[in-house]
Amino acid sequence: MNIILKKAKIIDSESPFHLQIADVQIQNNRIIAIDNNITAKDFTEIELDDLHVSPGWMDSSVSFGEPGYEERETLKNGLHVAAKSGFTHIAVQPNTNPVTDTQSIVSFIKQKTAAAATEVFPIGALTKKSEGLDMAELYDMQNAGAIAFGDYNKSQKNSNLLKIALQYAQDFDALVIAYSQDQDIKGSGVVHEGAVSIQLGLKGIPALAEELQIARNLYILEYTGGKMHIPTVSTKNGVHLIREAKAKGLQVTCSVSAHHLVLNDETLRDFDTRYKVTPPLRDESHRQALIEAVLDGTIDCITSDHNPLDIEHKKLEFDNASNGTIGLESIFGALVTVLPLEVIVEKLTAAKNIFKIPSNSINVGQTACLTLFSPKQHSTFTEADILSKSKNSIFLNHAIQGNVYGIFNQNQLILK
Repeated sequence: MNIILKKAKIIDSESPFHLQIADVQIQNNRIIAIDNNITAKDFTEIELDDLHVSPGWMDSSVSFGEPGYEERETLKNGLHVAAKSGFTHIAVQPNTNPVTDTQSIVSFIKQKTAAAATEVFPIGALTKKSEGLDMAELYDMQNAGAIAFGDYNKSQKNSNLLKIALQYAQDFDALVIAYSQDQDIKGSGVVHEGAVSIQLGLKGIPALAEELQIARNLYILEYTGGKMHIPTVSTKNGVHLIREAKAKGLQVTCSVSAHHLVLNDETLRDFDTRYKVTPPLRDESHRQALIEAVLDGTIDCITSDHNPLDIEHKKLEFDNASNGTIGLESIFGALVTVLPLEVIVEKLTAAKNIFKIPSNSINVGQTACLTLFSPKQHSTFTEADILSKSKNSIFLNHAIQGNVYGIFNQNQLILK
């Protein structure tokens, strides 16, 4: 494919063209020129309002459903959503049916998505069937294409199993994902424990449930060595513990979901189950601490934690509704309301480094892997903006800013 992106503002701190407005000429999947007023025969010119381009974004936590839960989302439509939301790379969670805990399921996902513009990287389950009892076939799954190992939104209760997994994973330089929430302290809680939970009469989940588990997981990591990723942190003391661990030199990274940066537990007052997520939306002091941790580099990347759920699991009484929200379509527009643009791009591309996926800067001679967007448009996120099969968006009817045009990757241009 031969195209010229006209008058694009380049957002890439690794590029000599950072913050410059220029034409970007791409031929056969490679950038061949970056200059002003490029014209060339047999090249399609792409002109978009307030066009910005950055290296392609990666989401470190995406659930699609297939295989097994195709009524929630299929791989084909999910990748269509991801591309039009600006993501050239996604890490797919193992919460499928059957659970992604074997080489054959990893191979199925890789083969079925091989031709897509958005590249798919399966996360293998850490334990068989994600039941937390026996370690899964980590090495075999990595050979098939798995990039990390963890049980989606499930803490490892067996400390010794986590210890052994971290020790074993070092033999083939694998990354262990350690979701952190003490299930015994969480109990039957459904929202953050605080003033709002008391006023609404909903059972609370203390911040302590996350912080104790993070502390335990980091102590195990310090003992074993290896690499650990803590996903979707949500508390100020949890962030503090990770900051201290990094200062010690531990190989630990972490992510935060976009909704924990933008929303707090005040949104729960209407008992709308779209706001029921795990970990729960915290109070404003925790949200501000998360913003600070993004800005100071403690939090390495931002995820949508995209988790489609059908109406039968979401449109229920608050206590009975499932946790989860879709987020691919809204992540950029939501983040622009709370963070500087360059920080957003940095945190939406950082997962490549965490998961050892090659990343190309925007420069002549480099493979073209680009996200196309504009940060200036103000709008309200409505159901018409949802491309997913499931509609359980936490940002429905919220004000957002900016617009994603699409991506160029794998020699394919995908535009809304």
